[in-house]
Formats: sequence, structure tokens, C-alpha cells
Amino acid sequence: MILASLLLAAAAPVTAVDAERAFAADAQKQGQWTAFRKWADPTAVMFNPQAVWAQEFLKGRKDPPRSVEWWPAQSWVSCDTRTAVNTGPWHIAANKTDGYFTTLWMRQASGVWRWTVDGGDTLKAPLPRPARPTVRKASCGNRALRLRQIERSYANRLNRTAPPGDSGYARSADGTLLYNWTVTADGARRTRVQLWTGRRFDTVLDQKVAAPPPA
Repeated sequence: MILASLLLAAAAPVTAVDAERAFAADAQKQGQWTAFRKWADPTAVMFNPQAVWAQEFLKGRKDPPRSVEWWPAQSWVSCDTRTAVNTGPWHIAANKTDGYFTTLWMRQASGVWRWTVDGGDTLKAPLPRPARPTVRKASCGNRALRLRQIERSYANRLNRTAPPGDSGYARSADGTLLYNWTVTADGARRTRVQLWTGRRFDTVLDQKVAAPPPA
């Protein structure tokens, strides 16, 4: 039993970029929605275009014949390395569609990574696929100032009602990475990621998704 546990721990992805790559590889091998279910946290959120609980939305969903492909291009990581946001391009070969994704990852106490919020949008032209993603880690310094700024400006809570609601907030356990999303009634969405520099929170990502056209 101990040996099996050690082998499992050794095989687990070390970073959120490793987890993203393993997730994408599973989508190709096991099926798109099968992989999404496998890697999602029980409280994970997706957008359709309103916020939905991922596990409920994905339950029983049949895998497409060919999965979407995606690659991490940028990653922002908390000081304690247990929370990260990845973003990068995706591509659907079947209909030659391109876009980008943004995914919030959290590492569980067991060491296993799970995605907790996933979103993105289509693009008219594909994004470049870098050989290696750019990784930026939050500062670990000035904890007292960081906690004061969090309490004053970012003391929101992720709406855990059902359905998920129109806004959400998450932060790393050490408070060095902040993640906010909002969805308007027409389905327009905004995602913001902030990283602690040691003196302030720097907005490293501010993505806006337009509302879908009326049906």
C-alpha cells in the first residue's frame, strides 16, 4: 500500500503546467468530456454562457469523435505554488476553429491538481503556440501588507449557491494570487487575475468575452 501511494505521488503532475498538459493528453486519449470530468474539482465552474456547476453540466455528456486540442502558453503561480492560472490557445481540427482558454487550478492536500474554473472564447486567428510557456510566480514578501490589502479590497466570497450565480472570487491559500469572474445577464463575461508583487497586486490578466448573439 505504501509503495503504491509513493508511486502514485511520483506520477502526479508537479506544477499546474504539468497538470494542464496531462489534462490535454487525457482529452486526446480518453475523450474530451471524460477528461474534463476527471480533472474537475467537485465545485468547479464552467460557462454556458452563464456560470454552471461543471460536474452537473458534464454528467453523461458524450465525448465528441475528436477532442479539442490545447496548450498552456502562460501560467501565473501563487507564492506557495499550490494555486495557478493557465491560459493558452485551443484548436478544433474538425471545423478548423481556434480560440483561447483560461483555467484556474488548485492543488489539493493530497498533492493532486484539480481545475476549479474554466472559460475561454473563440478567435478569428490562432494564437502562437510557444515551445515553453511563460511562468510568473507571485512574491512571497510583505505578508502583513498583503493581508491588509486583501481585507480592504478583495474580501469577496465565491457564490456557492445553485446555480453558481453571476460572479465568483477565489484566492490562493497564501493570498498571493487573486481570481475574479463576473457574468452579466446577457452572457458577457470578464475574468481578472492579480498577482502579489511584494508591494501591491498587479493585474496580470483582464479578459473580456462578448455576449453571444441572440438565438
